[in-house]
Amino acid sequence: MASTGFDLPKADNRHDKIQEESKIESQDAVSISVQSTNDSTHRQLRPRHVQLIGIGGTIGTALYVQIGKGLINGGPGSLFLAFTIWCTFILAVTNCMAEMVTYLPISSPFIRFAGRYVDEAFGVAAGYNFFIFEAALVPFEIVACNVIIHYWSDAVPAGGIIAIVIVSYGVINVFAVKLYGESEFWLALGKVLLIIGLIIFTFITMVGGNPIHDRFGFRYWSSPGAFAELYKTGDLGRFLGFLQCLIQASFTIAGPDYVSMAAGEAENPRKAMPRAFNGVFYRLTAFFVLGSLAVGILVPYDDQELKDAFTNGLPGAAASPYVVAMRRLKIKILPDIVNSMVLAAAFSAGNSYVYCASRSLFGLALEGKAPRIFTRCTKHGVPIYCVAVVLAISLLSFLQVSNNAAVVLSWFVSLVTASQLINFSVMAYTFIAWKRACDAQGLDRKSLPHTSFWQPFCAYYALTGTFIMTFVGGYTVFMPGQWDIPTFLFSYMMVFLFPVIFISWKLLNKTKWLKPEEVVLRTSEVDEIDEYTKNYVEQPPSTRWHAWLDRLFG
Repeated sequence: MASTGFDLPKADNRHDKIQEESKIESQDAVSISVQSTNDSTHRQLRPRHVQLIGIGGTIGTALYVQIGKGLINGGPGSLFLAFTIWCTFILAVTNCMAEMVTYLPISSPFIRFAGRYVDEAFGVAAGYNFFIFEAALVPFEIVACNVIIHYWSDAVPAGGIIAIVIVSYGVINVFAVKLYGESEFWLALGKVLLIIGLIIFTFITMVGGNPIHDRFGFRYWSSPGAFAELYKTGDLGRFLGFLQCLIQASFTIAGPDYVSMAAGEAENPRKAMPRAFNGVFYRLTAFFVLGSLAVGILVPYDDQELKDAFTNGLPGAAASPYVVAMRRLKIKILPDIVNSMVLAAAFSAGNSYVYCASRSLFGLALEGKAPRIFTRCTKHGVPIYCVAVVLAISLLSFLQVSNNAAVVLSWFVSLVTASQLINFSVMAYTFIAWKRACDAQGLDRKSLPHTSFWQPFCAYYALTGTFIMTFVGGYTVFMPGQWDIPTFLFSYMMVFLFPVIFISWKLLNKTKWLKPEEVVLRTSEVDEIDEYTKNYVEQPPSTRWHAWLDRLFG
């Protein structure tokens, strides 16, 4: 239980209470139970931690470097439209999660909600999908850190850098969740300052504030143009360019999954979580929409240096449109600053993936869907064995020592890129099931701590967009002359694996697709969080500096 605020009475009997009180009798005389076990994590994440964790987990190297690939494929107009449109889907998903998580802020909420409100097998498939996705991205970000460092020098061996990063992740994630929250707060703040700085840099340089005094404005939207042709010529080619930008946006922009994963360890979550969900969306929208606009202003989509950077796989921020623009404008020092901050972004992203992967495995174990040993926590509330498994998977990053193995590693990461879209689809459908259950059982959603808006339209909108994009990601393999078996497998393996896990668990355990009246809406966990909120006493910040940060980001 939470160690901040006050201690709930009879906390040691939490498991027994859940088992006794979470059973209901449906109209069909079918007994439905919610399985759980003792959640020993601590509520030590302050609102500012939750805010920045949500932002930091979604801003990685893609916003600073890989976004240049989208510019080449679709042009500035397509890139801006694609990122703007996709932000509306993220708003819809965020809107769905905010209501459910605020009502019941538990560890790994969207995974466990899928099992409780839809089907136990559905939750299992969602949980393992998210765990595989997050765990596979940890070695990817570690490799990214190594590559970024080599932007400056090759003097430090790859194995040494990788070992240092893995040990750092272990120290941050094992000793205390509060250390994770504090470290992620500062790393995420660095990402925020970087993207804000780059947007300001774009405005200043486009109006002539650069060494060569070139007032280029929106020149590159006119020449070579706003929309690039891809694969085909004419309108079809421009549409395919836009579609490629939309695919990139769908894998780049996230938010609600990272915020929700912190719900079980957030102080006073009924108050903190709605603010975190709302704040993350508006800030991410500003960062990603304005970021996509900025790169289209700075660099033309046919810039040869930008194309060569991606073709030759140049290290670090060398392929960043911002660095390309700085070189073109003869600006010194700033490229090194950008690379150093991109390094911090990559490190922060990997840190978030370790946290989210370990908590998703922890959530599965709490529900009895993974070995019980993974429910064990340290005295600081850290699921130690879950973190150990994720760190063990991160050892795959040592494949970077071999160039050929690095290629294999990138394939392995590509194998699970569709998982994020599957996660969003799961969240949207779970809300639909949640709302149906509320309506069927007479639970007035307006009486909840937080009520989402425009429902169920938002849920269906999110489900439609994310579900379709899950299958669109690898569309190029179906074009004439483009068929490639590895690309097909890497694009769609998780699309096939999710139903396999779902069907297998359903057949082995004979789970039931829940009817609205069979869903358990009220468990002892809800009573506990009600009591916790009622008696919560906010702990004062340790210093005046922390107090100021709490007011600014709380």
